[in-house]
Amino acid sequence: MPAEFEQLLGLWVFKIIKTDLSSPFLPGSMGFDETDNELLMQYCVTERWTGDLSSGLFTLGDKAALAHGLPRRACGLLNLIRCYEPADRTRVLELFEEAAASSSSFCFSTTIHLDDGPGQPVFCVGESTGLEEKYTGTIIGVFIFPRFQIDLAGRRFQRQ
Repeated sequence: MPAEFEQLLGLWVFKIIKTDLSSPFLPGSMGFDETDNELLMQYCVTERWTGDLSSGLFTLGDKAALAHGLPRRACGLLNLIRCYEPADRTRVLELFEEAAASSSSFCFSTTIHLDDGPGQPVFCVGESTGLEEKYTGTIIGVFIFPRFQIDLAGRRFQRQ
């Protein structure tokens, strides 16, 4: 594997930004046609999720729950984060805490680690809204799972 690729493999994204939901997207960024959707489906599996800040309960879709190794679609934040790369867990938790404190958009990428298998890369993009009162609001987002897994011991990709 080329050294540059291994360096990229080690880079993870953690971003959060305060949002003004009335702000428009960048010019030209809203175009998304059927061809784009087909390409996305060829390379990735996507699924939305929601988080209720009043109860602390996150609801994942069937595919996302399966990819995270969770027995049920509903779970707590810590149950979700325990599936991730140990070195990333604290930062992902901080992102969700910041998103719960004020309306914001965020993204991160990490790897899901289950007990006996290759790692599954995952990207997450979301936003929080309705935080005018303490302990209220919603976080919504999408998980994006590339259609490959990483053999962590051999550092090889396995196509799904």
